[in-house]
Amino acid sequence: MDAWRRALLAVVCGVAVASVYAAQPVLEPMGRDLGVPAGLTGWIVAIGQLGYLAGLVLLVPLGDVADRRRLIAAHLALTSAGATLTASAPAAWAALAGMAVAGVFAVVVQTTVAYAASVAPPAERGRTIGVVTSGVVIGILGSRVVTGLLADAWGWRSVYAVLAVLSLGLAALVLLALPAEKRPARPVTYGQAVASLGRLFTQRTFLTYGFVAFFLFASFGALWSGLSLPLADAPWRLSESQIGLFGVAGLAGALGAARAGRWADTGRAVPVTGLALALLIVSWAAIAQLPRSLWLLAAGIVALDLAVQAVHVSNQHLLTLAHPDRTSGVVGGYMVFYSLGSALGAATTTAVFTTHGWAGSSLLGAGFAACALAVWATGSRARPR
Repeated sequence: MDAWRRALLAVVCGVAVASVYAAQPVLEPMGRDLGVPAGLTGWIVAIGQLGYLAGLVLLVPLGDVADRRRLIAAHLALTSAGATLTASAPAAWAALAGMAVAGVFAVVVQTTVAYAASVAPPAERGRTIGVVTSGVVIGILGSRVVTGLLADAWGWRSVYAVLAVLSLGLAALVLLALPAEKRPARPVTYGQAVASLGRLFTQRTFLTYGFVAFFLFASFGALWSGLSLPLADAPWRLSESQIGLFGVAGLAGALGAARAGRWADTGRAVPVTGLALALLIVSWAAIAQLPRSLWLLAAGIVALDLAVQAVHVSNQHLLTLAHPDRTSGVVGGYMVFYSLGSALGAATTTAVFTTHGWAGSSLLGAGFAACALAVWATGSRARPR
């Protein structure tokens, strides 16, 4: 696969994942406009994650049955519909419904990763996954910068209007620019693909990587779903655009994703995961200094996102290498843990912050990271089968 098609797939991932995470820097004005109490604003993001979970179970197995290129285009078009509903929502229920729809079809990310893994030569699979996954990082973190600027200029609804237009445009471009895959000689049925997905949850190695992802993204969500609340409060009182700029610090994780893919291609995925999880715990010591220093916060964000993406890419590389004939199913099953962990982090961090402040949220995030390291340590001898 040439570089510009990799870039296109990275952009698809970035726009799709942004539809789920774009609310994070504007939770306060969004919740106020829609009448959602401050302690429950984390559910605006969590609803999208729960929709994402439903899509992982119901839609991702289709990638092992149907033409993934057409699926990518269809899911982008339906993501656009969800973003349009959120942008025009007259009340909280409509905005949440739009977030849920966008979340369900944001699983186009997993179909895209599976497509990239299937068309890439085996020797370049880790690198290709790393580049495409970097689009996810840019979508999650870069959307914070763009969201803040758009929200300051035209309000939070403009964010979802832009996402709707981008998603629809990419749907057309995917059909025009991407080559078709070589499908298996014996294609499986949808029922067989779902059953195969279910069997993954009985495998020790798969569960090890899955629970690492669960706690990894709970820690990630604890930071990014809660960060806007203390930054908008005393002593900093930052605007939405200023809060969004912290996403620039996190973009270092995109570089980490690409590098982790190269490490994975040389057989170093397992030790890199352990070192990255240790770095994740340490990063929270700097993040906890938010009430005193924004510079230490920025340093902690760089370390956290680098660690998260190194683990994420390494896990996906190992699992797709072990299951080359059902890449959609194994990536989708793995991302169930991602989705549940992200929803847990989003829902708990705002509740903890309202009662225990940023120190409580930081302990929560560090605790999730420690759990991820413990799972890795107890299961590190396991290998994909």
